Amino acid sequence: MKKLNLKEQFLDGILYKNPVFVQLLGLCSMLAITTSISNAIGMGAAATAVLICSNLLISLLRKFIPKQVRIAAYVVIISGFVTAVELLIKAYLPSLDRSLGVFIPLIVVNCMILARAEAFASKNGPVASVIDGLAQGVGYTIALLVISAVREILGAGTIAGIPLFGENFKPMIIAILPPGGFIILGCLIALVNKLIHTIEAKQKGEKG
Repeated sequence: MKKLNLKEQFLDGILYKNPVFVQLLGLCSMLAITTSISNAIGMGAAATAVLICSNLLISLLRKFIPKQVRIAAYVVIISGFVTAVELLIKAYLPSLDRSLGVFIPLIVVNCMILARAEAFASKNGPVASVIDGLAQGVGYTIALLVISAVREILGAGTIAGIPLFGENFKPMIIAILPPGGFIILGCLIALVNKLIHTIEAKQKGEKG
């Protein structure tokens, strides 16, 4: 069994295998809710909680779930945790529930959650799976925060609802519309890829 490496797992989740910038997973909900920082925090926290819990349970049950029905079993497990998270948000954070709307229950079909269940939790122990869920969730949340910050600043001139510019500021409305979301996402993906290539080239140079 591969030795658990916390640093490597977190670097993968945050940078090298970031769910949004590298693996391009969960883009539908990401583009819909990243118009403000508050939405990004709420969605990131919800997805991270589901990732951790589903990874843990799937890892514990990995030897008992028949291969023929594993995907269906994963979906049932994930949907159970999503329902619990949705009910908690409805009960304690009604304003966030109204803001995110249908995108909370749609976490069930977020390919990022299912991908980690199939690629990692079903093949590794509970501790490693929990850490993987946390790392991927943190990476996902960071990606949402960066995208929403850029879109909110350009599209509304605010950050977390706090005005940054004077009254003469003219917001770039396209930034908070779907086309602007795609453009900003593409630019950030390019920057992240450039950063990864630079780091890898530097590491190869040091080894050489």
